[in-house]
Amino acid sequence: MTSHSVQPPPGVEVETAPRAVFPFSALVGQPLLQRALLLVAIDPGIGGVLISGPRGTAKSTAARALAALVPPTPAALPAPFITLPLSASVEQLVGTLNVEDVLRDGRLRLAPGLLARAHHGVLYVDEVNLLPDALVDALLDVAASGVNTVERDGISSRHAARFVLVGTMNPEEGELRPQLLDRFGLSVALANPTDAVLRMAIVRARLGFDEQPGAWLEQHAGAQARLVDVVAAARAALPRLAWSDAVLQHAAACALAACVDGMRADLVMLRAARALAALEGRGEVTTQDVDAVAELALAHRRAEGSHVPSVPPAPPQPPAPPAQKADKPPAAPAAAHRPPEHASLSSSGSSDSPHPSDQGSALGDWGALPARPETTSAVSRVGGWPSKKA
Repeated sequence: MTSHSVQPPPGVEVETAPRAVFPFSALVGQPLLQRALLLVAIDPGIGGVLISGPRGTAKSTAARALAALVPPTPAALPAPFITLPLSASVEQLVGTLNVEDVLRDGRLRLAPGLLARAHHGVLYVDEVNLLPDALVDALLDVAASGVNTVERDGISSRHAARFVLVGTMNPEEGELRPQLLDRFGLSVALANPTDAVLRMAIVRARLGFDEQPGAWLEQHAGAQARLVDVVAAARAALPRLAWSDAVLQHAAACALAACVDGMRADLVMLRAARALAALEGRGEVTTQDVDAVAELALAHRRAEGSHVPSVPPAPPQPPAPPAQKADKPPAAPAAAHRPPEHASLSSSGSSDSPHPSDQGSALGDWGALPARPETTSAVSRVGGWPSKKA
């Protein structure tokens, strides 16, 4: 038997080896992003990470580097890294059922989609804000539950789909609806580095990897291996960690202060705090862990103005009496300004009480009220995310 190999067309180069991926341990200048990605790698049930930022801030580089830290599949294969293209359909995402096979031989066959292929790996969605809402809804439902259900013509099939979800977006190209923002567990808003030394370090690392990827990977192999072991140990430690009532109360207080909708923020904060405790090798979850992850869970859920402390209005001050000369008594009000019934009383001397118009001459215009200060609420962007309406 002779074997035949397919030859590429002339002038077309075929890549026979997998492309080298920038190591996660060599990322420079993004500690908050690295922490968020490590937390979802330890506990995918957090719901993934949404990374927002301008072009060229290492969003996709960090997402690709994360796959090397995820433990291998049960078949001892490297964790898959699946990219969801913008042109994908719902059937390509969730899979489809072959109804013809069911009618012909009674056997149900599932044509797996991208969710099935991402099982035990990383599912990367670039420009998630440009995807159709129906596709994002289906994706986030499976990411939260870990189970994908495929239905067609009254026939349904279910399979596990547990993966680390990483979505990226550029706010200049459009925003996500608040309902979809809330479905992502954590969020990180990146900005362009403004420090010249930091920019030099980032460029030096990128150039070194591009020119000699093998040597760069070997240089960071030790740190990379330690990170792999830490993530695996943290995953194994998760079931042994619990939350005390004090931690639950602190997470609830943080969510209430942020005026978030629903309970998802509380759940995400608790799971992320537990993952952080496991990452750092501690045996209990503390309120400090909640504080360390609160902004990651609340930045994209916080209602407008909830982060601005309210300023109570200052009490009104009584008006100062007008300055009077000691040698000249105040002028009596003109009789023409008085109502007729009171004018007769004043002229006869039967009333000693001052008339309101007399008081007005001392306070200014009769009926005028003193000015009262009004408070204002500052409108700001929290962590790069626009505040949503309460």
